[in-house]
Amino acid sequence: MVGPLAAFVGPSGAGKDTLMEAVHARLPNSHLVRRIITRPTEAGGEMFEGVSVTEFERRAAAGAFVLRWGAHGLYYGIPSAVGEVLADGRLALVNLSRGVLAQAAAQFPTLHVLNITASPEVLAARLAGRGRETPEQILKRLSRKPAQFPPGLAVTDIVNEGTVDQAVAQILAALQPARV
Repeated sequence: MVGPLAAFVGPSGAGKDTLMEAVHARLPNSHLVRRIITRPTEAGGEMFEGVSVTEFERRAAAGAFVLRWGAHGLYYGIPSAVGEVLADGRLALVNLSRGVLAQAAAQFPTLHVLNITASPEVLAARLAGRGRETPEQILKRLSRKPAQFPPGLAVTDIVNEGTVDQAVAQILAALQPARV
């Protein structure tokens, strides 16, 4: 049995990585996918592997990524090893861009999209709190219109403005409806 791939999508500051980690803590057999990003590891935030653009391109040419994309001047890659996790029947939790969802759906029939959202005010406060962007960059992020979801995807909207436990309960209900 192939395990499900849970794709967490949503704007910066919505809490995708916090929720992924909390779901992973509640489901010990799940796997938290660590992205490869052309951002210095010291930038903090999510758990990721920071690499140079040259190293990213080398890995991409070698087939190290099952999915990859560019956004905000950075490149992101999902390691090909995620296929092994799914083949073992485990749930894989991954932070994805809406821009690669059609490709992800074509590669992973067990894809379930969790659209994590929050109000612009909450997003602005969270982005300012992490200190990685200027106020102008934050405004630019908040003014972007999100891409539409490809048709036919299983998408669950999660409004993350309460406690982490409240949002996790919604996610678990979406991913494991028979167990909740």
